[in-house]
Amino acid sequence: MTTQELDELLEKLEHHPLPEIELSLDRITGFLERVGDPHLHMPPVIHVAGTNGKGSVIAYMQAMLEAAGYRVHAYTSPHLVRFNERIVVRGQMISDDALIGYLREVVAQCEDYPLTYFESTTVAALMAFAASPADVVLLETGMGGRFDATNIFKKPLVTVITPVSFDHMQFLGETLSAIAYEKAGIMKPYVPCVIGQQPAEALTALKKQAEITASPLSVCGEDWYMEGDAYHSAAHRYEHLMPALPGAHQLENAGLAIAALEQAEGLSIPAGAVYEGIGNARWRARLQHLTQGPLVEALPNDTMLWLDGGHNPSAGQAIAAWCMAEGKTPYLCMAMLNDKDAEGYLRPLVPHLSGLVVMPVPGEAKSHTAEHLAAVAKGLGLAVQQAATPQEAIALLGETPVPPTDVLIGGSLYLAGQVLANHSSS
Repeated sequence: MTTQELDELLEKLEHHPLPEIELSLDRITGFLERVGDPHLHMPPVIHVAGTNGKGSVIAYMQAMLEAAGYRVHAYTSPHLVRFNERIVVRGQMISDDALIGYLREVVAQCEDYPLTYFESTTVAALMAFAASPADVVLLETGMGGRFDATNIFKKPLVTVITPVSFDHMQFLGETLSAIAYEKAGIMKPYVPCVIGQQPAEALTALKKQAEITASPLSVCGEDWYMEGDAYHSAAHRYEHLMPALPGAHQLENAGLAIAALEQAEGLSIPAGAVYEGIGNARWRARLQHLTQGPLVEALPNDTMLWLDGGHNPSAGQAIAAWCMAEGKTPYLCMAMLNDKDAEGYLRPLVPHLSGLVVMPVPGEAKSHTAEHLAAVAKGLGLAVQQAATPQEAIALLGETPVPPTDVLIGGSLYLAGQVLANHSSS
């Protein structure tokens, strides 16, 4: 019954009559006042915005902080399998019973004060964090920054902006400058802001906003940088970092996490905790190697199965870099929601793929059709097959003359969640 009630509460919030879009934080702050202003009674916050790598950076920060003995809350989105994944209380995914208690109160208050789904679930997370003592909260924005429901902290410990690229353009703008402006909305006066590697256009916009808000910057390539597997800043040098998550881009994410914690006043992370955290961080569906489950069992013994939820052009570039660095030519099984740039994702992968199967995201009305993805792939000169499900896509590999060494399921976090719901991994 507990799981059923949790599902019913989340369903009620998801299908509650939506309020009009409001370019203001007044609605969320007004609602928070109704439930006791939990955001005013929380541990210090590290606030993270950006397009790519937010979850990975938070995973590295959490692992380093916990290795140093700190108690950590974390809020991320979306979830992969269970909603509870979004809310981590002192290092543990929130329990069904605790989450139900907070959601009941939010649902009751929403009867005459409607919120969006993300706003209402963010309130539940903040209530959970206020109720449990900890040393720090790692908080990820939902989409933008400036008017994001998480942007209600006047003085976070640090703000962090991961690499900015094109995504959610219908909401955030058509240019990198416009998108970066929205992300920079989390900057606060005299609060240090740590910026990951950026395209020049985005970096210019971020620096402009930092000047306007009087936010001291620590910028990748200027104040800190990665050189191979080594991190350098005026304060520290860490050599031979070995991120737990695969891909060269994860070295950049790890460096950004280290740089952010360097700027967090009052937190002290010994070198041993840095290495331990970077080496032990866990974040699923980021070039994750699956070792058990029905899809793994359907592959030849020598074929490795990988899962990645990246869904924009930068994700395609990161996977391409991984292919080059590891000498991989994966067979890609791809699905994607219809608000994502399929061509931008596929283009950097063209030279590296040994084959391609496209499909819709099962059960998602807002998915690109297999026909559309096939047309995009053919336009890029790729040979392509179509399937209806991941199981069918894997079955098609049996028709290849030589079994692929690597199979990658990618293009959608929604697809990744469905795969993980039926798989265990090491």
